[in-house]
Amino acid sequence: MPKPPGACGAAGHGGAGDPGAGLAPGGPASACPQPPAAPARCSLLELPPELLVEIFASLPGTDLPSLAQVCTKFRRILNTDTIWRRRCREEYGVCENLRKLEITGVSCRDVYAKRINPRVKSGRFMKILPDYEHMEYRDVYTCLLHRYRHILGLWQPDIGPYGGLLNVVVDGLFIIGWMYLPPHDPHVDDPMRFKPLFRIHLMERKSATVECMYGHKGPHNGHIQIVKKDEFSTKCNQTDHHRMSGGRQEEFRTWLREEWGRTLEDIFHEHMQELILMKFIYTSQYDNCLTYRRIYLPPRRPDDLIRPGLFKGTYGSHGLEIVMLSFHGKCAKGTKITGDPNIPAGQQTVEIDLMHRIQLPDVENLRNFNELSRIILEVREQVRQEQQQQEGQEEGQSRARPSTREGPPGPAYQKPEPPMPTPSRAAEGGGETEKGVEASGGVPPAAPDPAPSEAGQPFVLPAGVISRNEDYPRTCRMCFYGTGLIAGHGFTSPERTPGIFILFDEDRFGFIWLELKSFSLYSRIKATFQNAEPPSPEAFDEMLKNIQSLTT
Repeated sequence: MPKPPGACGAAGHGGAGDPGAGLAPGGPASACPQPPAAPARCSLLELPPELLVEIFASLPGTDLPSLAQVCTKFRRILNTDTIWRRRCREEYGVCENLRKLEITGVSCRDVYAKRINPRVKSGRFMKILPDYEHMEYRDVYTCLLHRYRHILGLWQPDIGPYGGLLNVVVDGLFIIGWMYLPPHDPHVDDPMRFKPLFRIHLMERKSATVECMYGHKGPHNGHIQIVKKDEFSTKCNQTDHHRMSGGRQEEFRTWLREEWGRTLEDIFHEHMQELILMKFIYTSQYDNCLTYRRIYLPPRRPDDLIRPGLFKGTYGSHGLEIVMLSFHGKCAKGTKITGDPNIPAGQQTVEIDLMHRIQLPDVENLRNFNELSRIILEVREQVRQEQQQQEGQEEGQSRARPSTREGPPGPAYQKPEPPMPTPSRAAEGGGETEKGVEASGGVPPAAPDPAPSEAGQPFVLPAGVISRNEDYPRTCRMCFYGTGLIAGHGFTSPERTPGIFILFDEDRFGFIWLELKSFSLYSRIKATFQNAEPPSPEAFDEMLKNIQSLTT
């Protein structure tokens, strides 16, 4: 019989039962080593319950239902509420204690009593709080947090050209959809404003309740439907709560005060009156049902000019709008998250050519708009010639190798059209349409990029350039050639026109629209958004294409 691996033979020295078998005369030095005893096997079932509670509490909540099917002991231990409380805290940030709400308070109390209706006293509010005293964290996890986990994050509501920014978060023992609103025009550096559109919580042990928060009469019955991946819709079942006793006039006055920070008398003689009234009529049609599409924050790369993200920007008579700045190798894009009837949400309001840096003249020459216009149009001509040269090279390669279809395309440049002013053209940046100053003569060779200065260089707007906000920075880091999108009302005859991107600091940049003789100032939205990272750079690019296609 063959010996097993590692077995020790004892031929000629006695039988298996001989105590001296396998020993050489004179001592035990040549004794055959015995294999180590196998460690005692321990089953999870043999562990004490308190240790199993600790182990189960460290597992993802999605794995716990499978554990409950293993045996009766596991199922009984998984009824321990501390396991589910830890899951609620670690996965969704729930810090409230269901058993001590009377002592610690809960943020949802502030949501109703202070943010929605300041006239409601806390005692009255306590009467309509759910009976958390007899609720379990397992119910909170399974019936609320896990069930609605797919709607957490950033969303863009489908409100025609106006768009919006919705942030769905876990707030206390509620899931709340906060609509983020820009500050009142033209205070671009002020913090964002926000108001709740809906909230979800457990009024009963096994059933989550959806409430609409729109209007001024407090929470009322609503409904949420997850339509498909990265899309959901809300519906209000009691739209009478949206109406005000004073009728549409009172509703408009209230909306005007909240949305624009103005009174009806303030805008009576302003040219923006028509735009404001149009927005009120249009958006009020969506108080019954809304559809939301997921948006991601742009991914950050080590070579990005500044940290990408969301910014507030001035857009003339349209007020402040939200723009997402993202970097794509040789260019950067500013995509509208909120929009207007001229350039709707989803469109790329500005594109920055990071391969063509512009050196500003000294302050005295910078005050001359014609000088700045000459510099920008010369760079535009240079970009145009480079594009033609690139297209010619690609065409030659295609003729030489007609059957070759491999390899990535060459770098694509946005070819700006020559300025074609139209009297009816709306000013995207806030000024009247002006004819651009054409470059004269040949195109000089590109100047080398100047070395960046830590102190920056002085900056001042050229004479005649319109700005809603005069409190712009007076120094900048660097400037690049770019194009801005302008169009007529209803996004008619859109075209990209030349301009200049001015980087002030990590949190502010500007854009001068050459044809409009207008300046837009952008300031970073300083807020922390959870569940907003894209799963991959490709997923982010696909998201940009999708939101743009909806308004094209």
